[in-house]
Amino acid sequence: MTKDEAIKYWTTSADNDFRAALHLHEKGDHAWSLFIGHLVIEKLLKARYVMKTGGIPPFIHDLARLAELSALELTEEQKDTLDTISSFNIQGRYDDYKMSFQRKCTDVFSKKWIGEILEFSEWIKKQLPKQ
Repeated sequence: MTKDEAIKYWTTSADNDFRAALHLHEKGDHAWSLFIGHLVIEKLLKARYVMKTGGIPPFIHDLARLAELSALELTEEQKDTLDTISSFNIQGRYDDYKMSFQRKCTDVFSKKWIGEILEFSEWIKKQLPKQ
């Protein structure tokens, strides 16, 4: 796969996942919608990693670390946002966190964070080559 093909793979996959996150949110599966939202940002950061390094992205899920490895310059607010979105990955996977996270994931909470994920994903896309 060429560098451009890899970037397109990651961005297309992220777009597909965002649509799935929206569907999950609409159906009231808020915790899962945020878990998928985390994957959207992760995949876009992996596209950025490929763009900057030409290499295979690392098998990590920490969004702030992926942004750093991808040479993205972030504000403190953006770092905080990535840290929060990263927590949706951990809390989505481990049973002992799921119940408390699901209670936290009201419609209002998840709508706010779906919006944050959309905004952040659009910002990352501006850092990528036009497809």
